[in-house]
Amino acid sequence: MQLSAAGLGLLKTSEGFRPTTYFDIAGIPTIGYGHRLEPTESFPDGICPAEAEVILSWDVRQAELAVSRFVKVPLTQGQFDALVDFTFNLGACRLATSTLLQDLNAGKYDDAAVQLLRWDHSGDHEVAALKTRREAEYRLWTGHATGQAAAA
Repeated sequence: MQLSAAGLGLLKTSEGFRPTTYFDIAGIPTIGYGHRLEPTESFPDGICPAEAEVILSWDVRQAELAVSRFVKVPLTQGQFDALVDFTFNLGACRLATSTLLQDLNAGKYDDAAVQLLRWDHSGDHEVAALKTRREAEYRLWTGHATGQAAAA
C-alpha cells in the first residue's frame, strides 16, 4: 500500500513546511516537512519547497515500508494512512514496540485505534498539536476523516 492523498494531506498539514533547520518538540534538528536531520546532513542555506517534497517522498516511503513490515493483518486505506502518519511522526521503533501494534496484530482493530489517541504527550505533558494529530489519525482509521491537524 501507499499513503493516500488524504494521508499525505494530514502529514503535511501536521508537520508544516519550514525552509530552515529548527528543533522539533523532542529537540531534534529538523527541516522541511518534519525531516529529522541525519548527522551527515546539513542545509546551511535552507531548502525550497520542491527540495522538501523530494525529501518528504523518501521519508514517507520509509514510514510506509515500516508499517508494511510490522503489520501482519489486513488494513484499510485509512488505517494504513493513520499508521504511516504515526510512524512518520514518532519513528518506526515506537510503532514496533507499541501496544498499538500488539493489539493490531492480534486483530483488535478497535483497541489499536484507541491506542493512537494515547500518543499525545511529550514527556509528561499533553501537547495540543499532538492531540489534534492523533485525533485526525483516529478519524482516518475509522473512516471519519473530516478535518486536518494543526502543526505538530
